[in-house]
Amino acid sequence: MVLLGSLLNALFIVIGAFLGRLFKNIPENMQQTVMVIIGLVIALLGIQMGMESSNFIVIVISLVVGTVIGEWLDLDGKFNRLGLWVESLFGKRSQKGTIAQGFVTASLIFVIGSMAIIGALDSGLRNEHDVLITKGIIDGFMSIILASTLGIGVMLSAVPVFLYQGAIALFAGVISTYIPTDALDLFIKEMTATGGVMILAIGLNIANLTKIRVANLLPAIIVVAIMVAIIFPFQ
Repeated sequence: MVLLGSLLNALFIVIGAFLGRLFKNIPENMQQTVMVIIGLVIALLGIQMGMESSNFIVIVISLVVGTVIGEWLDLDGKFNRLGLWVESLFGKRSQKGTIAQGFVTASLIFVIGSMAIIGALDSGLRNEHDVLITKGIIDGFMSIILASTLGIGVMLSAVPVFLYQGAIALFAGVISTYIPTDALDLFIKEMTATGGVMILAIGLNIANLTKIRVANLLPAIIVVAIMVAIIFPFQ
């Protein structure tokens, strides 16, 4: 079952978010401090991912061009409108933007990263799910922390995670046929580093240090793929 890893990953997120809601009544001052700490830890993770790159110029060009495209398309606005629409399905808002913020923030954190792609490819090509199960456990613990402060929207992020990783797993055979292994490895490395900058931005946003429209950076991933296709023959 090629989708088993993606399904378990999504399930761990749901369980973690449910457990996180048990801690929703912590004092406001403590909640604010915890949010800052969570943001700093996520920012540290982003810095660690950013160090993966072997070609810094790829990150710079990809992020600049990708951000211009994202701003033009207003992806951040569309993501937030989607989150608010999901929020409206619950009939009321306990806190302004809670569900939308949790959904968008958690979706970006759980989708961006090399483990999602590597794990999904492993599921699709070899029917091995260890990487996605490990990622699911990590995401589950992160969900506990995020849901305790950002709310039930974190649980809903399980849907895009399952769809994204499941799609890669289902098309893994096609991907491996048309993309050389070395080129795919280079893409994963540069995509991880570029995604690390986005994770850093998310962390700083959560810590309330910046107000970066992170979703507008997402086209940078596509630009990375294009740049890798250009530079790979010269490697």
